[in-house]
Formats: sequence, C-alpha cells, structure tokens
Amino acid sequence: MKLKLFFFLSFIFFIHTHAQTYIFGKITSEDGVEMQDVNVINIRTDEMVISNRDGHFMISGKQGDELRFVKPGYERLTKRVSLENIQAPMNVSLVRMAIQIPEVEVKQGLTGNLKIDSKAYNKPKKVEKLKADIASYLKQKSDPRILAARPGEFVQPKGQGFSIGKAKDKWDDVDLMSYIRKSLGDDYFTDLKIEKPLIDHFIYYVFAGGFERKKILKYGFCSDADLNRFQRFVLTRISSYRAPQTQR
Repeated sequence: MKLKLFFFLSFIFFIHTHAQTYIFGKITSEDGVEMQDVNVINIRTDEMVISNRDGHFMISGKQGDELRFVKPGYERLTKRVSLENIQAPMNVSLVRMAIQIPEVEVKQGLTGNLKIDSKAYNKPKKVEKLKADIASYLKQKSDPRILAARPGEFVQPKGQGFSIGKAKDKWDDVDLMSYIRKSLGDDYFTDLKIEKPLIDHFIYYVFAGGFERKKILKYGFCSDADLNRFQRFVLTRISSYRAPQTQR
C-alpha cells in the first residue's frame, strides 16, 4: 500500500513539474499608455511574441525564466518570472530612451593678440583643401559592393526583383538598411541570435523575401508603422534564415 502511494505521489509531482505554464501580462509606457508591438522574448526557450494593441502578451514559461522586453525608442527591460507572475498577470512599464542633446561648439573669439588670432583665423590653404576634400568624400553614398560577401562567407539567396533601388528613388536599399539597423539597434538583432557581422545580410534577406518598401524608397521616409511592419515580417523569415546556417 505504501509503495503504491509513493508511486502515485511521484506521478503527481512529475506532472506538476513538467506542466506547460503561461505568463500573461500587460505592457504600458511610463505614462500608463498601452504599448503595441513590443517584442517579448523568453531567454531560456528563445520564444518570442509581440504585444497586441492593448499591450497584452502571453508567452510560455516557468518560474525563474528571464523575459526580455524590446521596443525601438525605449530602454530594454529584463524581468525574472516569479511565482506571483504565474498566478497573476505581470505588469511591465517601459521607459523611453533619453534624447542626447548634441554638444555646442564654442568658437574662440578675437583675443587682440595678432600672433594667436592669425593662427586661428588664417589657416593654411593645404589644411582648408584637405577639409574640403574630406567633406566631399563623406557626402558620397556607400558603394553596395562594400557590403558584398567575401569569398567563403555565407551569402543569403537573392530573390527575384531584389535590387539596390532605382535612380528616381530618394533612397536605395543601402539607405533603408542603414536606417533600420540604426533605429532598431544591434541589440534587437542579437536578441534574435543574429551575429553582428551577419546583421546586414539578414536585413537584405528579409528584403529579398518580399518586404514591401517601394514607397519607403521613393520618398526616402520610413515611419514607425513601417518599422513595426518590418519586425512582423522578420518573424516569418527568421526560421528559414537560421536553417542554412546549421548546415555550414
């Protein structure tokens, strides 16, 4: 009788410890506004979900898991799941990133000393020409060939119609790639297990998969809605992108 009771209790304990649990919650801004399209990532399972228009999310997990909350323009937040979070909804508040004010250069005025003022205001012609050449060089757009893979490097497949933009467009794909990477930040891609050297390749891979961007390239403007649409499209491409990497 005792042996049967022991096996029964062991069976109950096994079911309890291996049962699938879910963490529910709501994400708001520091002002209490519901936040949509926040990436919620379970670090242990690598599962990722996106909050809905009311800021609600649901993700599988258990006590002790770490959840990471990521949204462009806001500070990343990591929370460890407690027993209370499993029994009741988890409330999360994201704080907007502080905007850095650019430094203001204070130019030196006239001192009245001819020797000092002549050095400050009568710069050599070679120095002026060098500065002009550097400024002209920096204004030039990057050559897409710079981003091309070296021999032996992993190269993403190129889909039909995938180009580097058109002459009549204000942007090309290089401009859009740079804007997306700067806006989302490298941490967004590394959280998806994309190594930094492959971030540009992955963005082009998403483009090649059918991400609609004609209007973005035409007008040279990418809205927050376009960024959110890009993130949703990433979720449909991430699995196929990882597949060939495991075969290398």
